[in-house]
Amino acid sequence: QVQLVESGGGLVQAGGSLRLSCAASGSIFRFNTMGWYRQAPGKQRELVAAITSGSSANYEDSVKSRFTISKDSAKNTVYLQMNGMKPEDTAVYYCGYSPGTRYDFQSWGQGTQVTVSS
Repeated sequence: QVQLVESGGGLVQAGGSLRLSCAASGSIFRFNTMGWYRQAPGKQRELVAAITSGSSANYEDSVKSRFTISKDSAKNTVYLQMNGMKPEDTAVYYCGYSPGTRYDFQSWGQGTQVTVSS
């Protein structure tokens, strides 16, 4: 089993920055993918960014120039650095984990609220 705990959410002003962290514990597979989904009220959950154990990263188009995903393999922790934030980034952000190179995550965190004021 893998447990995920997110942190770093909160309220920021438009144009500001925020960094999310996701710490994984348990039976971490050597080859894996971790990333972030987000869900805003009335919207479908969407993949924001993901990174593999080989450090191959992918981003949703609207955040690619503003967000950066990274990881610390020794800590089993993934980060999402969010710059130039916009009100439309407001959502609950969920960290996910899956073995291999899959985006259909098998383990999920509880979510952390991110609110961007205009």
